[in-house]
Amino acid sequence: MELKPKAVFDYFAEINKVPRPSKHEEKMIAYLQDFAQKNQLAFKTDEAGNVLIAKPATPGMEDRETVILQGHMDMVCEKTSDRVIDFANDPIEAYIDGEWMRAKGTTLGADDGIGVALAMAVLTDTTIKHGPIECLFTRDEETGLTGAFAIQPGFMTGKYLINLDSEDEGEIFIGCAGGVNTEIEFEYYAESIPEGYTAVKVVVDKLTGGHSGDDINKNRANANKLLARFLYQVNNKYDLFLCSIDGGNLHNAIPRHAEAVIAIPDTLKHEIRSDFNIFAAEIQDEYHTTEPNAEFTMESCELPDTAIDNITASNLIASLNAVHNGVYEWSQDIPQFVETSSNLASIKMPEEGKIKIVTSQRSSTKSQLDCVCNVVASAFSLAGADVLINEGYPGWKPNPNSKLLQLTVEKYKELFNKEPKVRAIHAGLECGLFSEKYPGLDMVSFGPTLRGVHSPDEKLLIPTVEMVWRHLVAIIENIPTK
Repeated sequence: MELKPKAVFDYFAEINKVPRPSKHEEKMIAYLQDFAQKNQLAFKTDEAGNVLIAKPATPGMEDRETVILQGHMDMVCEKTSDRVIDFANDPIEAYIDGEWMRAKGTTLGADDGIGVALAMAVLTDTTIKHGPIECLFTRDEETGLTGAFAIQPGFMTGKYLINLDSEDEGEIFIGCAGGVNTEIEFEYYAESIPEGYTAVKVVVDKLTGGHSGDDINKNRANANKLLARFLYQVNNKYDLFLCSIDGGNLHNAIPRHAEAVIAIPDTLKHEIRSDFNIFAAEIQDEYHTTEPNAEFTMESCELPDTAIDNITASNLIASLNAVHNGVYEWSQDIPQFVETSSNLASIKMPEEGKIKIVTSQRSSTKSQLDCVCNVVASAFSLAGADVLINEGYPGWKPNPNSKLLQLTVEKYKELFNKEPKVRAIHAGLECGLFSEKYPGLDMVSFGPTLRGVHSPDEKLLIPTVEMVWRHLVAIIENIPTK
């Protein structure tokens, strides 16, 4: 399939050769700086590593307002369990699958590499007639929005901002949810395992996963919750020991994989295997639509010397089973729009004696965000854990009277002879932080169609890139005068 516009896909291919995991964007920063120098474009980099590249107006367009094109330079680095890759050094291997672009066993990086590529193509295009343009590339959007948090007033000067980090062509976003991470820590002591015990590893794998904001309403299973559900059932039935537990990776991804090593009496290993088979069959029946590839395995493994002490293990399992996960409240104003949600994101044992859990809450209403954070905190506090609710990031309040929105809708209708959808999104966008630092900034967000973001199933619908390009150019060429 032909990749159009060629410049956009050429830049996207270049970007996917540059390692850019969240919080490790140094190579991407250098790439953008080199790009600006090669194309004789003014640029600056702030202390946080955000890069702004400016392009002057074409002759006769100097009286137009400055427009900012914005995307984030980092990507979520997720892979299938059998894929061997070093995200800090290896390129993303993209391929064409019909009308879609995918990656070999990893996230594609189109979130938000394709947005960055669109902005870069605008910077080097010589046919577009435009006013002053600033392209802002922020770092570490995916794991804390730290680049956007660090933006200082005056770093960018435009009146209008187009965020290129949305995932449904034909939809224009004018608002987003705010979010908070709630972090939990259990302390335990290592307990000896008596003689006559055997160890098994329980694995929940190959779930669909996805974005913890945009996909939270799609009834996809959370691997951490499924594992906790099974552990709770068998912990109340057998005299078992929990030796280790691990699940999920990123606060903004629905966990696809979780595993635990448990020790059980030798005499009960066949019974617990039977229970696990029944459990797996029940889950596959419950989630037959959203989790067609789910795998559940129980295998014998080497018996560890110690386990998590029984009191802490029981409290941990019970709280993981009890804590809310998924949609918490639906909007009362927008049909079928998630207002508030929570994601049980990761469970890790980073060092001896510590179990750390990360959860992510989102809401477009501040009071509801506080409420769901407290619900999550309560579940773990009752179990004796230490709980920290982070500061989080603000939502972006919709402005239905936005001049940029009116222009964006008008040009879409002219180009495609249909009405775009104007809506808010449950996922977080950097626009909320920009609105705090630049109160008068007029913003919209749109982008080509992506599916399966934050998972190895991520894919980009190729024809929608050209549609977004045409739409973006039409807006840029018609930005109002000062």
